Amino acid sequence: MSTSQETRRPRAEAVVDLAAIRHNVRALRAHVGPAEVMVVVKADGYGHGILPSARAARAAGASWLGVAVVEEALALRAAGDTGPILCWLAVPGERLADAVAADIDLSASAVWMVDELVTAAGIAGRPVRVHLKVDTGLNRSGATAADWTDLVTAAAKARAAGHLEIIGVWSHLACSDEPGHPANAAQVAAFADALEVAARHGVQPPLRHLANSGGTLALPDTWYDLVRPGIASYGLSPFGPARPSAELGLRPAMTLRAGLAVVKRVGAGEGVSYGHTYVTSQPTTLGLVPLGYGDGIPRHASGRGPVLAAGKRRTIAGRVCMDQFVLDLDGDDAAAGDDVVLFGPGDGGEPTADDWAVAAETINYEIVTRIGPRVPRCYTGGDPRHDPRHDPRPDTGEVTG
Repeated sequence: MSTSQETRRPRAEAVVDLAAIRHNVRALRAHVGPAEVMVVVKADGYGHGILPSARAARAAGASWLGVAVVEEALALRAAGDTGPILCWLAVPGERLADAVAADIDLSASAVWMVDELVTAAGIAGRPVRVHLKVDTGLNRSGATAADWTDLVTAAAKARAAGHLEIIGVWSHLACSDEPGHPANAAQVAAFADALEVAARHGVQPPLRHLANSGGTLALPDTWYDLVRPGIASYGLSPFGPARPSAELGLRPAMTLRAGLAVVKRVGAGEGVSYGHTYVTSQPTTLGLVPLGYGDGIPRHASGRGPVLAAGKRRTIAGRVCMDQFVLDLDGDDAAAGDDVVLFGPGDGGEPTADDWAVAAETINYEIVTRIGPRVPRCYTGGDPRHDPRHDPRPDTGEVTG
């Protein structure tokens, strides 16, 4: 009897273990206590799904969620999240009043943003909760030291007028993936200077936050009142292969897998995929995997990307195409529908996101985040709103710095 369409598995899927996310968040909380934890769920939860990831984080005790853009914050509110959310990226002219009305905290890096927040507060009919961002050396967003006093005084003036509540002062680390890098100490010192300037102007908010995943794991001087782990919440190391997840007590949450779409025999000397950059050296079996750069598989990993197929680690044969790539199965037995695992925790011999990052000359963040919407997410590890005290998979180990 053929399997019904309703019970057949998808051609490919990203399986996300919510119990792993809960474990990671709980471990990070224990590591930095009494500092609060903001789990960053931007970019669709680093590819893991923003809503399930957010619910798992909240269930594990994350007091805050962090997002980049207003649409992400509003999606969380629409799904029923009522806890604190910080959103930090906007441009002049964005409609911020909806975020203010939804009680979303917003970041200000410049005086123009304070002005726009005052306008948004007037439209929403309530004061804005704001975090003032100082640039301590990343040279991305945030007010420079030269502009910091102007930002602080503008915010203090708006607060006095009842338009703003100043909730936090914050910044972001540039080199926390290298804990010994001198930039880290320099940024801590610059942050301390910024806090002192703010205090002289009457701004001493309840939250000071600087640490991202690398800082959370390895730089206690950056913890202050709140830490903002992103990639570590999903079980991946911000330090890459140099300090893998297991060494840190983290569990990678995503496994990417597919079924072979075609298996066929070919002779020696056959070119494979576009450009024939791979040529078979002997009669062999080829397997077609229905994932490509249209799904987020890096084309840079052509000829190098690792997979687990037919019981062995294999390497992509030739170029990654938009929707598919080919494996040389070395004549081993395989059939259409057989499992192929591109990456996962590594427990079953499969490659990891770190392995793919090496193959594509990138970072594990990009590997998981770029998996596209054609790849359905499948969730295991229980209801993301599950009471963490009754998690069917108890925690083992702990995060180590």
